Amino acid sequence: MADVTVGLLVRIEAKEGKADDVAAFLAQAVGLAEQEPGTADWFAIRIGPSTFGVFDTFADDAGRQAHLSGEIASALMTAVGDLVEAPVIEPVEVLARKG
Repeated sequence: MADVTVGLLVRIEAKEGKADDVAAFLAQAVGLAEQEPGTADWFAIRIGPSTFGVFDTFADDAGRQAHLSGEIASALMTAVGDLVEAPVIEPVEVLARKG
């Protein structure tokens, strides 16, 4: 298992009445994440009734940047306004990882 050093923490708020659509969108996005060689870990989570998140990790910043310009990020940004509010995307440093 590759060492990871960086990640992304993304908070996503569904537009009113769109929570089920956002959940489905995130559930199917795992297939895209699996195709990204630079993405070590990818999690989609539900925080509350209309609040979701994504946490993913990468060995280096090049993998993180590739992900940010990949298909998942593009689809998420396309969904802004119709399906979700503008996401809050925070780059993070991974201090420790079990695995």
